[in-house]
Amino acid sequence: MKTIKDKQILVGADFAGFPLKEAVVAHLKKKGWTVTDIGVQSADEESPEMFHRIGLKVGAKISEGEFERALLFCGTGMGIHIAASKCPHVHAAVVESVPAALRCITGNNCNVLAMGAFYVAPQMGIEIAEAFLSHNLGDGYEWWHNFYDFHKLAYDELEAFDYEEFKQNGFELKHLGEVELALEEKPE
Repeated sequence: MKTIKDKQILVGADFAGFPLKEAVVAHLKKKGWTVTDIGVQSADEESPEMFHRIGLKVGAKISEGEFERALLFCGTGMGIHIAASKCPHVHAAVVESVPAALRCITGNNCNVLAMGAFYVAPQMGIEIAEAFLSHNLGDGYEWWHNFYDFHKLAYDELEAFDYEEFKQNGFELKHLGEVELALEEKPE
């Protein structure tokens, strides 16, 4: 698997997300990242692949364990995110701010982050990507004694989720365990 620790990232964009992808990719390459870009490859590409097709291709590479994380770009981030989310083991988020990027990884362990070029300026996109790529589940919440355990349980239950089993169980989720929600004040 190509990992964040090894500075390996997968990216994809449709025609609308292309300019934002290019700005983020240029920054990452300057920082030493190896970027695998599955398209769109140029602003004037003839018959560029549609957002959902790019999203499915990226989602498949996450599902198959080829990459640990990916960045997606389209006009809003929404459509490409929906497509990637159709693939098993994809936990995707649409993000428009650095705090949201941090929380999608530190609290939700997302492995795919989508941005919309209609709403996210290039510098903001770079900062969002940096936040997503430089953190892991639980980072920054070490003071909250069970933050990691609480959020890891949620992630694990989502990973194990089987809709048919859920339906047969009267729409009750099979619990893999319990972690008390212990809200704590952040020390000053």
